[in-house]
Amino acid sequence: MKIEFSMYDPNLVKPMREEVTTLGFKELLNKEEAISEIESEGTALVFVNSVCGCAAGKARPGLKIALKWAEENNCMPDRLLTAFAGMEKEAVNTVRGYFENNPPSSPQIAMMKNGKLVKLIHRHEIENADEHIVADKIVKLLQDSRKE
Repeated sequence: MKIEFSMYDPNLVKPMREEVTTLGFKELLNKEEAISEIESEGTALVFVNSVCGCAAGKARPGLKIALKWAEENNCMPDRLLTAFAGMEKEAVNTVRGYFENNPPSSPQIAMMKNGKLVKLIHRHEIENADEHIVADKIVKLLQDSRKE
């Protein structure tokens, strides 16, 4: 029997999870879910959630702004997926395995199409921006996935 310990208190991360799941993101809680969802046909916006300040102040608010734009402009991906760094380690490691030799960071935002990486927004692109710039980067991911 394998027991996986989380890095953070589940009560601490609960509001951070809910901030993303209320936007419609499905939580990937294990390796099997991650593989099944990412390898499904179509597009998926994948968010590696985090407790860090740039996730709270920039990434999650940026996701909210970008998804509002996507709904208004008929540009939503087929799936919205999330895994929480420091919590479901197996799921997060599986997700990051699809990010093609990109170093792990938290947060990360990826656009996947038919199980393949289209583009990835790294932490350093998030932490040095505000939520509107992050939203613009996410909108570009959504637009670019339509062109591929």
